[in-house]
Amino acid sequence: MARLRSDQPFIHPDCAISNSTFGAFVEIGAGTRVANSVVGDYSYCDRTCDIANAEIGKFSNIASFTRIGATDHPMGKASQHHFLYRSADYWDDAEDDAQWFARRASRVTTIGHDTWIGHAAIIKPEVTIGHGAVVASGAIVTKDVAPYTIVGGVTAQPIRRRYPEAVAERMMTLAWWNWDNARLRAALTDFRALGAEAFLEKYESVPAC
Repeated sequence: MARLRSDQPFIHPDCAISNSTFGAFVEIGAGTRVANSVVGDYSYCDRTCDIANAEIGKFSNIASFTRIGATDHPMGKASQHHFLYRSADYWDDAEDDAQWFARRASRVTTIGHDTWIGHAAIIKPEVTIGHGAVVASGAIVTKDVAPYTIVGGVTAQPIRRRYPEAVAERMMTLAWWNWDNARLRAALTDFRALGAEAFLEKYESVPAC
């Protein structure tokens, strides 16, 4: 029997989940925190990830120790310490700074479909990772990444395109990530055996079910 299910996510032990929703066949690795986020169908993260204020597309592959939507501190004020905004932790008569937390939550990080986020990568708030893109291990991403582009480094810079631009455009038009589970299973052999262009040539002319 298949381990992953369409009706509920597979959440490993010691996770902290808050204000988040999950699509079909999602898996969340052990020790991961997911807060104020949406995780699309078939996406997964390995162990000990930290995901906050994020919209993650379908079929995203997120390696261990990755941080998405890394939060910031109030550097322009007299102090950048927690006591400014987590004030209720320090004084009985003080409230947390709701405005600061609302600002954090509004700075959404967007991860496209069929993306691969490498081990220990960090993606900052308000960054968009395009469909099909790859973020190398250890990269710190502070700017948007174009679809089907591989980036790496600190701060991350383009390394090369995953596909030529024309092929990438065709793949996004095909949008196989919107196929239902049965159609994905029917095409599994071709997903495994065919390169991107051969796959496109076979399925571009096939009407959607």
